[in-house]
Amino acid sequence: MSYRAAVITVSDRAFAGVYEDKSGPALCAMLREAGYEIAHTAIVPDEQERISDALIRCADDEGIDLILTTGGTGLSPRDVTPEATRAVLAREIPAITQAMLYYSLPITPHAMLSRAAAGTRGASLIVNLPGSEKGARENLTAILGALGHGLRMLAGEGH
Repeated sequence: MSYRAAVITVSDRAFAGVYEDKSGPALCAMLREAGYEIAHTAIVPDEQERISDALIRCADDEGIDLILTTGGTGLSPRDVTPEATRAVLAREIPAITQAMLYYSLPITPHAMLSRAAAGTRGASLIVNLPGSEKGARENLTAILGALGHGLRMLAGEGH
């Protein structure tokens, strides 16, 4: 089965047009290669309400199966993507972020500073990824193999 995906880049600078978003397009390319249809892309500023609204629109209004965010998972005062995500999740899936951490730690000790969240809202799976292109690619690589099974289960398609 083919799944629809959304990639939301969270970045004040990319939203303002002063920085080129590289992680969003990189994630879209990886998803397409894995057989996902890219149904929606967006760039939003590091504002909790704007991020939550974008996630709700993708999940509730557009019925998108997989929603990835890139950016806003670090320690700066403007990094609020995990808070915005947790505010809209029905169920958290901590093992997704743990898998990303275990995969990334041998690559960089900075991986332990990520505050990413993952979980479900309705029939949508939402996952926060780092904002750097390299970090976003590595973290998606860590979980991509399990996402299809998770989406099948979420859709009630059984084991």
